[in-house]
Amino acid sequence: MRLDKYLKVSRLIKRRTVANDACDAGRVMVNGKVAKASCDVKVGDRIDIEFGNKAVSVEVTMIADTTKKEDAKEMFKYL
Repeated sequence: MRLDKYLKVSRLIKRRTVANDACDAGRVMVNGKVAKASCDVKVGDRIDIEFGNKAVSVEVTMIADTTKKEDAKEMFKYL
């Protein structure tokens, strides 16, 4: 699954366009490397996101094309 779509489906970032912009600005890293929005995300990957002065690190635990709001939390775990 594309990185920008995963960030939106998992609700780490609200909108896909915002996720795309964050990737283009170099604020999203996958497994320690700056990632483009088209980067493939797999189970077990580590995603680091910088939001201004705050940083979030998560590990991908599940991939799904669509999820309910309650189930989105199961797609990743915080590190």
